Amino acid sequence: MLFSVVPESGTPLAEQIAASVRRALAEGAVRRGDRLPAARELAETLDVNMHTVLRAYAALRDDGLIELRRGRGAVVTGAVPRERAQVIEWVRHLVSDAQRAGVGLDEVVALVRQQYTKEAGG
Repeated sequence: MLFSVVPESGTPLAEQIAASVRRALAEGAVRRGDRLPAARELAETLDVNMHTVLRAYAALRDDGLIELRRGRGAVVTGAVPRERAQVIEWVRHLVSDAQRAGVGLDEVVALVRQQYTKEAGG
C-alpha cells in the first residue's frame, strides 16, 4: 500500500494518511486481515510524528475500518465492505467542499436526504 502525505496541503497529515488507507480499501488493494504498518515505522517513512499516524489509525478505527490490537497493531476488519470505505471518503470530501462553499450542516443533510429519497424511489 502506498502512503503519501503533502505537508503543504491544507489537509491535516493524519487525514491524508487515513485517506490513503480508505482509497486502498475502496480499490481492493487492502483486504480483511491485512496489517497496516506499525505507527512508528510509518511515521519514520513519512517523516511525520508518530502521534499523527496514531490519530489517522484512530480515525480509521472510529470509521469501523480497522481494529487496533495491542501487540498486533492495526488490522483491517472484515466488518465493513470496501464500498463503505469509499462512501466514508466521499462524505469527508463533501463536508470539506460544503464548508469551503459556506453551506451549513443542516443544508447539507437536507440535500443528502433529498437525493437519498430520490434514489430510493420515494
